[in-house]
Amino acid sequence: MGMMLPSTRESPTDHIRSLMARKENIEAELEAQASILKANSCTMQTPLVDADGFPRADIDVWQVRHARVRIIELRNDLSALMDTMMTALQGVYAPANHDEPPVEETTTPADNPVLHPFAKVNGVAPGSPAAAAGLMREDLILSFGSLTKSSFSSTSLQPLAEFVAARENREIAVQVLRAPEQTITLTFTPRTGWGGRGLLGCHIVPYVPS
Repeated sequence: MGMMLPSTRESPTDHIRSLMARKENIEAELEAQASILKANSCTMQTPLVDADGFPRADIDVWQVRHARVRIIELRNDLSALMDTMMTALQGVYAPANHDEPPVEETTTPADNPVLHPFAKVNGVAPGSPAAAAGLMREDLILSFGSLTKSSFSSTSLQPLAEFVAARENREIAVQVLRAPEQTITLTFTPRTGWGGRGLLGCHIVPYVPS
């Protein structure tokens, strides 16, 4: 019998973390290439020839052209990677992948399931994407995109953080419970560059009913 080699197959969670690491690497290179354009006082559309049609002498034309091509490639790579991350996240954190308590026949119909809060908002930064969406302190989160309470196997909110990272610059529908028993649907667009830390600009903690 031949020697059994140890399995090197990644777990679904490790695969997502690997994808997130690739995303961070791509974003870092995008920033580096953008700095080249900035150093030459150029954008992706700035003309590289003068009024007479000759290459401009005040910039490094070859360097700018190379940076532009690389930025386009990296943007395409990032877009494809984000789609892959979303598919992977849905496979790991979809409610169907977790055990759910039995539902009695007298409860709400399956097409309108009851949502239970899994996180609580402790703070919202002014001018943040969360503030722009209308999120408020003390809101209880019922759903965050495709994530619901059944998407979490523990009190860790890691799935939410990974979901947000994969949805940067894309809209997310979020349902919150706001006293007194008022359910509101908000629309978030996670993004960097809003002037503060994180993609949302809010502090969210696990919700434990008292």
